[in-house]
Amino acid sequence: MKIPELKIGDIILKAPIIQGGMGVGVSRSSLAAAVAAEGGLGVISGAQIGFDEPDFETNTLEANIRSLKAHIKSAKEKSNNGFIGVNLMVAMKNYAELVKASVEAKADVIISGAGLPLDLPKFVENTKVKIIPIVSSLKAARIITTSWKKTYNREADAIIIEGPEAGGHLGFKFNDLTEHTAQDLETITAEIIEYFKSINLNIPIIVAGGIYNGYDIAKFLKLGAQGVQMATRFVPTFECDASEEYKSTYIKAQKEDIIITKSPVGLPGRAIRNDFLKNLEENGKENITKCYRCLNHCDPADTPYCITMALINAVKGNVNEGLLFVGSNAYRCDKIESVKDVMKSLLKELQEA
Repeated sequence: MKIPELKIGDIILKAPIIQGGMGVGVSRSSLAAAVAAEGGLGVISGAQIGFDEPDFETNTLEANIRSLKAHIKSAKEKSNNGFIGVNLMVAMKNYAELVKASVEAKADVIISGAGLPLDLPKFVENTKVKIIPIVSSLKAARIITTSWKKTYNREADAIIIEGPEAGGHLGFKFNDLTEHTAQDLETITAEIIEYFKSINLNIPIIVAGGIYNGYDIAKFLKLGAQGVQMATRFVPTFECDASEEYKSTYIKAQKEDIIITKSPVGLPGRAIRNDFLKNLEENGKENITKCYRCLNHCDPADTPYCITMALINAVKGNVNEGLLFVGSNAYRCDKIESVKDVMKSLLKELQEA
């Protein structure tokens, strides 16, 4: 079997795989470049990407913009001009500025979730940048496609459907996740495929959340998707931008360690239960000394913890005092390997399936 290409407008990916964006600092230029070099779409997370810039504490937005542009440039160079995307959450306070910076730095794709990216088309007008929203329901897909068509006469270049098994912030109700009553990825995908047929919208459908191996990829391609987005599988790689301690936590994690928690703004997320989350469960709140103004609707006066600080601690290696987002299959990770070997294994399994 020939591995199916993933075509997003005039972008042709030799492997139907998008590497999911992971912040803070887990997927920057090193990981994105390695995936792009192997024929997938490498994705940089723009969330507080400048955390290690010398002026991050005093000049956060400028540090983030400078770092984002530098990592996009570096990833393009390291991958020999492979395709590089940027993941930007709508919930971020400086969303518009970071989208514009990504466009200026010549990112190939903007991927946007954690809210409805209704204004995204206006930031890429008269450019070749592709825009891909992330949705977790037929309702969200309908709202975005209708709004973009009406307001901008623009269609999405592809759509990512993220199911309840994903890591990080999730587009489902907390109780539906903990009680396992959320719609599964297969059902949501089938609904959106039927909806797109009904409105004659022919764009690539990419699925995400719990995709771990090539057999999973084959399953969803057979269901009608054109590609997948995977994040967790790329964390325990040599090229992943996170610390070795961060990667080791994935390797050591057991199935029972992976839980649903709440972010400071109430969004549910999947993470590894560590000392940080245990202390939160016991004490209910951390002492917050600084606000990084990262998320809309986050008030340091009543938020339980600072998500920026928790994610920075983790990515730097202070994993017991940090937050580690993971997909539901993270416990299956058992070794550190190269991105090349991961991609080779995924495509071999896909062929076998």
